[in-house]
Amino acid sequence: MKALVIPTAMILIWVLISMSCSGKNETTPIPIPEPSTGQQAPQPVVTPEPVAITPVSDDPGFKLIEGADCLACHKIDAKVIGPSYQDVAAKYTESDIDQLAQKIIEGGKGNWGDIPMTPHEGLSKDNAKQMVKYILSLKK
Repeated sequence: MKALVIPTAMILIWVLISMSCSGKNETTPIPIPEPSTGQQAPQPVVTPEPVAITPVSDDPGFKLIEGADCLACHKIDAKVIGPSYQDVAAKYTESDIDQLAQKIIEGGKGNWGDIPMTPHEGLSKDNAKQMVKYILSLKK
C-alpha cells in the first residue's frame, strides 16, 4: 500500500505544479452588467447657488432710490445698516411723508438705532417725497 501512496502523491504534486506554472495568465473576466433599458442611474443633484436679485420697479420713487446711495444701507425686506423699507412702511403713514422726506434730506439718528443716516442735501424735497411714497407703498 505504501508503494501506491508515494507514486500517487508525486503525480498529484507534479500535476498541481505544472498547472500553476503553465505560463497561462488567463483570468476570468468580471461580468459587466448591460445597461437596462428601463431606468437610468440616478444623477447627482446639483443645487445652484442663490442669486441676489435686486427688485425692479418702474415707480419713479424707486428709480430715485436706485440712483442714490440708499440701497447700500437699506433693502426692501431685510435690515442692513438701516431698517428695511418694509419696516419703515409699517411704522409710518401717509401723514408722515413731509417729515420722512426732510429726514432723507437732512439725515438723522435715533429713530432706528445709533447709526446715523447720511444726509442727502442735494436731493429736492419733491424727489425725497417720491422716494417716501414708494417706501410707504411697500406696507404689507
